[in-house]
Amino acid sequence: MFKRERLNGHYGITAFLVGSTFSAVPYTLLVSFIPGAIVNYLSGLHKGLDNFVYFASVLFATVMWVESLMMVVGSIFSNFVMGVITAGGVEGLMILTSGFYRLPNDLPKPLWKYPFYHVSFLNYALQGLLKNEFEGLMFFSDEDGGARSVGGRDILSETWQVQMGHSKWVDLAIMFGMIVLNKVLFFVITKCKEKLEHVHVGTNGPQANINEL
Repeated sequence: MFKRERLNGHYGITAFLVGSTFSAVPYTLLVSFIPGAIVNYLSGLHKGLDNFVYFASVLFATVMWVESLMMVVGSIFSNFVMGVITAGGVEGLMILTSGFYRLPNDLPKPLWKYPFYHVSFLNYALQGLLKNEFEGLMFFSDEDGGARSVGGRDILSETWQVQMGHSKWVDLAIMFGMIVLNKVLFFVITKCKEKLEHVHVGTNGPQANINEL
């Protein structure tokens, strides 16, 4: 539909990109904050307004990332089935290399950890959520016959192997940066495809473009 509207001259790529992004924000906020409030309360996550806002913001960023990823895939593949398969494959790869199913140090270093783990969107989502939940807490353990206290940061770094060199808000900022990058990729790919189509029409005549419609 975007291609037909674009060929008819109704709006440009930038107008479509800005309009589609901001029109999706209200609905995305609803599906992030309302279910997020329910899950946060029922599962007994770390209490506090700051923690809840961060939890819901990660949900919001994840939904926006999936939407931006689908835009990039859709700009590459015009076939719906190929688009769904490709997007599902990318999302599956992000899940497998996020450090959830296998801890970061257990991932095979060639390819899986470098670079997939470090470019995985869900890696930063998972790390941010773990920091949001465990930082500031103290746990008591009676292992080895003696009671001792363990800080949340120690659990994050030693048990979950979370990168503690930056805060959870940096993780969230990286996630939004990846969303912006996807939007830019959509713009660049669409522009390049338009230029190629103009070259194709110029060499084969306007009748070829009419037949496609």
